[in-house]
Amino acid sequence: MNLSLLAQTTGDEVAGSVPDAADAIRTGALEKVRDLHFTDISGQEWVYVAEYYGLRAMFVVVLMIFAWTLSGWISSLVRRGLARVKFDETLTKFIAKLVRWLLLLLVALTCVSYFGVDTTSFAAVLGAAGLAIGLAFQGTLSNFAAGGMLLIFRPYKVGDVVNVAGILGKVNEIALFTTEIDTFDGRRIIIPNSSIYGAVIENITYHPRRRVDVEVGVAYDVDIDTTRRVLLKAIESVSLALHDPEPAAVITGLGASSVDWSVRAWARRDDFFDVKQALIRAVKMELDQAGIAIPFPQMDVHLDRLKV
Repeated sequence: MNLSLLAQTTGDEVAGSVPDAADAIRTGALEKVRDLHFTDISGQEWVYVAEYYGLRAMFVVVLMIFAWTLSGWISSLVRRGLARVKFDETLTKFIAKLVRWLLLLLVALTCVSYFGVDTTSFAAVLGAAGLAIGLAFQGTLSNFAAGGMLLIFRPYKVGDVVNVAGILGKVNEIALFTTEIDTFDGRRIIIPNSSIYGAVIENITYHPRRRVDVEVGVAYDVDIDTTRRVLLKAIESVSLALHDPEPAAVITGLGASSVDWSVRAWARRDDFFDVKQALIRAVKMELDQAGIAIPFPQMDVHLDRLKV
């Protein structure tokens, strides 16, 4: 009885020692790999290393394929959601791609840490690289930030006539880094967004109506009320001019050689230049018909005779 019990106990000890020995070999092999002592690894240890890292590599491959598919699906979801709320198309594509690559970067760092690599060093490297890139591309990043603000707050849109950075023209395209302006003499001007967002922005076609002002001077010997009636008649002769708000002819000053008037009429945004040309023509014709002169600049010179 005692012999059988002794044999059973000895057998259990031997059976238990086999897994312990295998674990020891596996642990020693992995420590040698981590310490980069590849020449010290025996054949049996290589089997454990291949088994350990092979299974993890297969898991990482499956995880990356899943992450690639999932990130693409989330990116499409973000793009469709922003398009549904009529967000800017350029910014929509950028945000969708940014979301996808951020997710892939997060999964890649997770996979690296799964192999026992400390990812804090990667974070430090990424931080240092980000600082270096930020300093190197300071001007570019400022244009990017300004472009994002322009796309979000929308002080103007494509097709608007604007005066930005000293350039007057129609907006052709708003990109993340630059804005393209087409001038009225057929030139394409590309302006950095930082030069636009940090200065005064004049959106000329923002409102549906604009006021047309024509400045004119008449002789001093003409009756003021008569002049006002003639100028208002000139406004009425322009068919495209609006009657609401009410047009006006006002005195703006008493010049050196003329009484200065401002003829003011309102026009629809798209008819502004046509109304201005028609109003200038009408003012000149009505003044000529009424016999009211538009004087040239005059100067009276008095010569006193010197007494000797």
